[in-house]
Amino acid sequence: MNKIYISSKFNKIRVQTPFHALDPKSQEQVQKLALDNLFTLQELKKTVESVLDFNMWEEKSFISYWDGWRSESNLKGREFKKLAFKNLDTLLNDFKKRGVIFKTNVPPLKPKDLNTSRIEITKENSENKIYGECPVQSEKTICCNLKTIDAVKNCGFGCSYCSIQTMYKHGKVQFDDNFKEKLNNIKLDPQKKYHIGTGQSSDALMWGNTNGVLSDMFEFSKKWPNAIVEFKTKSKNIKHFLKTEVPKNIFCTWSLNPDEVILNEEHLTASFSERIGAARKLADKGVIVGFHFHPMVHFVGWEKSYKNIIQQVLDQFSSSEVGMVSFGALTYPKPIIKKIRGYSIKSKILQMPMVANPEGKMTYPSEIKNQMFKLGFDSFKPWHKKVFFYLCMEEAKYWQSTMGYVYKSNVEFEKALIDSVQDKMSRLTPKMN
Repeated sequence: MNKIYISSKFNKIRVQTPFHALDPKSQEQVQKLALDNLFTLQELKKTVESVLDFNMWEEKSFISYWDGWRSESNLKGREFKKLAFKNLDTLLNDFKKRGVIFKTNVPPLKPKDLNTSRIEITKENSENKIYGECPVQSEKTICCNLKTIDAVKNCGFGCSYCSIQTMYKHGKVQFDDNFKEKLNNIKLDPQKKYHIGTGQSSDALMWGNTNGVLSDMFEFSKKWPNAIVEFKTKSKNIKHFLKTEVPKNIFCTWSLNPDEVILNEEHLTASFSERIGAARKLADKGVIVGFHFHPMVHFVGWEKSYKNIIQQVLDQFSSSEVGMVSFGALTYPKPIIKKIRGYSIKSKILQMPMVANPEGKMTYPSEIKNQMFKLGFDSFKPWHKKVFFYLCMEEAKYWQSTMGYVYKSNVEFEKALIDSVQDKMSRLTPKMN
């Protein structure tokens, strides 16, 4: 193996890793390190990823660690390289074991700091279907059989872990000019109950009534009173709901996390207080609301932070106003890892201890999941018999360890969820302004 051969590998490494995300100085350092130490392609890949990770995690630079190992060792050549990569593995494991510490005094990122600054909003006469199954539905997890309507495709928020980034071409947000017509063409069985959600392919409220999507969804909901229609969001944009008569079978749900997570990983989204403030306004109008503690994120101090926000929910809402509460762990598909490394932003997502679940997606080990779900559910004890609780896209074993039961089938789960939410809806009447 020679330096010319090593140098030629950079054409491959630029494709296989986010080498382009390295700043010019780091690119030069990595290339020199590879040439001087005759890296294999795998060693080169690991080096690029480690340089990016250490920068994202705001740790000392990879090069400073490498230079430190060299100064402390008498080994040279292949023997030193073997020692250095062994030390790197140990260091990476130590970072993940010690836990993530989120900063609380950093300014929020702006669109120009993220790829979202290049978002292009388009209107297209697409032939794509808008109605279908939940995109993360799986036979290996307990599923509520959610049906989805893609009112908008792609999102303008910048959540570091978001799987939507792997579903659509980044930077292009698509509104369908045929949306109303396609809604009208959806035929439901009037004798069957449905749970339909919008917010799986883009945040349900961040765009407001752009292109008439909310007005069209309201008309669709009136047409099919046998469906409960959920708008899932991390936004505070409820203007259209406040100024418009809301069909009784519509409810809005918020994904909730402590502000440490929102500030560091859920960029451009509403703060925790803004989210529950918006929920409070809709509840005051007589609209059922719900809360998804999904994804729950593990970090140093997570227990206190989640207990705190759950207590705020308990204090500010009555159980009669809340249709559902769900829990689910941070989970993302492997392709998102390369995207995260390519963002050139600070993020702790890849520092967290992750393992592959039965679907091959990255998520927390069972011990961490059990701890988080149990704390979340137990903290809601006053509502246990008054609100519908469930785990979103999790294995049956976590239902048992968290709540002591699991539904025998997804159909049974779906029916219980719909019946519970419809019961809440029947007791409230949305108010006109």
